[in-house]
Amino acid sequence: MEVASLSSLKNYISEIMVLKNIFYFLILTFTVIWSQPVLAQDNGHSGNGAFQLIFPKEADWNTLHEGKEIDFHLQFRGGKSDSVRYTIASGFRRDMKFDSLGHFVWTPNYDIADRINTVKLWPIVFEATNQAGETVSQQIAFKIVHVNRAPEVDELKPFYVQYKTQNTYQIDMNSVRDTDGDPLVFIPVLEGMPEGMKMSAAGEIVWDPSTTQFNLLKKGPKFIDFFVEDQPSKVRTKGRLKLEVTQMDLEPDFKVIPQNQVIKSKENNRINLKFTLSDPNGDDDITTFGFVSENKNVPASALVKNAPTSYEFIWEPGYTFVNDPFDSLAFNITFYVLDKAQNKKERTLRFIIENTVNESERDAYVYGLYRGGLVNAWGMLEQMKEKEGELKRSYGRAKKGKRSRSLINASLGATTGLAPVISPNNVNNRGYITTLGGTTVATLGTLEATEVIGKSTNSLLDRFNYVMQKKNELQNKGDVFAREYAQKAARRSPDFVRKLDEFKALMNLSGLVALELDANWENKKAAGYDDKKIDAALKKTFKDFMPLEKEEQ
Repeated sequence: MEVASLSSLKNYISEIMVLKNIFYFLILTFTVIWSQPVLAQDNGHSGNGAFQLIFPKEADWNTLHEGKEIDFHLQFRGGKSDSVRYTIASGFRRDMKFDSLGHFVWTPNYDIADRINTVKLWPIVFEATNQAGETVSQQIAFKIVHVNRAPEVDELKPFYVQYKTQNTYQIDMNSVRDTDGDPLVFIPVLEGMPEGMKMSAAGEIVWDPSTTQFNLLKKGPKFIDFFVEDQPSKVRTKGRLKLEVTQMDLEPDFKVIPQNQVIKSKENNRINLKFTLSDPNGDDDITTFGFVSENKNVPASALVKNAPTSYEFIWEPGYTFVNDPFDSLAFNITFYVLDKAQNKKERTLRFIIENTVNESERDAYVYGLYRGGLVNAWGMLEQMKEKEGELKRSYGRAKKGKRSRSLINASLGATTGLAPVISPNNVNNRGYITTLGGTTVATLGTLEATEVIGKSTNSLLDRFNYVMQKKNELQNKGDVFAREYAQKAARRSPDFVRKLDEFKALMNLSGLVALELDANWENKKAAGYDDKKIDAALKKTFKDFMPLEKEEQ
């Protein structure tokens, strides 16, 4: 039993040793196979064969893509020696790895080909030398194919938004790049963009947030997404931008309408400037808006507040603002706005006020000349009317006086004496006349007729006709003058004064003495009239006369 057990043990040990040797053999075999690189053809030596290089036989094995590695072992065939040393005679690059045993590793960089020249040939001359002194070389032209890479987007600076301002943000091109040098365009993701925000293809973002949007943004930052796309491959990379309310206490600002640095105006012209105030930190941060003028005659009341962010400058310099003999007066007015932190923004405007004739006063003065000329003509006409009536009555009495005078002369022919009755006791008898030695007839009418004794009716008639002629001429000239210069624009013409002088010359009648007109005569109607009644009388006398309107007065 013991011998049998011992024999079995020996057999078991022998089997284990066999298995162990087999296991070691397999391990050695796999190790050799695993460590040996994949070759297109095993090294072969033939003393009679030509010395030559062997490259991989796969189709397009020399077509490489940028960024993709190639790894192979260079082989040889023939030659007089088995010991060979490999080198690259030309075409070597720093990024290539090639040892003397023929192991070649290369990952072509992305700068060999580009988007325009998408394929580029790179020739490499491989060379082998054995110990027998034999040398062989062969050129392999590697075809490098361009590989487009996606754009890259780094973390961007936040977009700090100001209130009631057209905020502009330009994406930093140092943070966005394309390693291939391709042109880039920016494409917004509309679903996440606030209303009113716009993004251009060049990466410029413009946004004027509303009050609601700004208040929401004050509660917390927001993010918007966008794509960076290269051209012409259309490869995209998503970027992200942070929107945040500005943390700086920026100064307020204001706009002026019209946007002129120099304000030129004439006297008595209204100057109206409109101001719109804004503050990047909110309208409630504005505290003061005012101005400082170099000219103290500009009133502070000219600045009118319509709303907390809306003001107007309304000022009308009078005709006395620029004193003669100056043609104009120039000065500066500085407008400013302050916020709660006393940040200040100011803008200086240049005002030039030109000296101007007071047209209203001039029009009133010229109208006074116009009206005064017509008032004088009206008075002259009234005086002529009175004189006409007086001459008419005198002419009538003259005709009656001739008949009475002949009767008196006949009666006086038989009269020897004539004397008045003098009665100291009775005053009523003083008007009687006594006659002596004849028949005398005496009446009051005959005594009145004696006032015109010696005056010819022809002379009275000539004067009467002359007065009527001058009256009609003055009436016609007055109608023409009143009609021609009834309007204010007509009275502004240079001819007005000349025509007025001609009209006045007509009233300086050369026959004033012949007409026996009283130089001190006063128009009784005008003495009892106010301006309104005088205007009505002028309107009645000269129908085209136009009184001055109330607003013109």
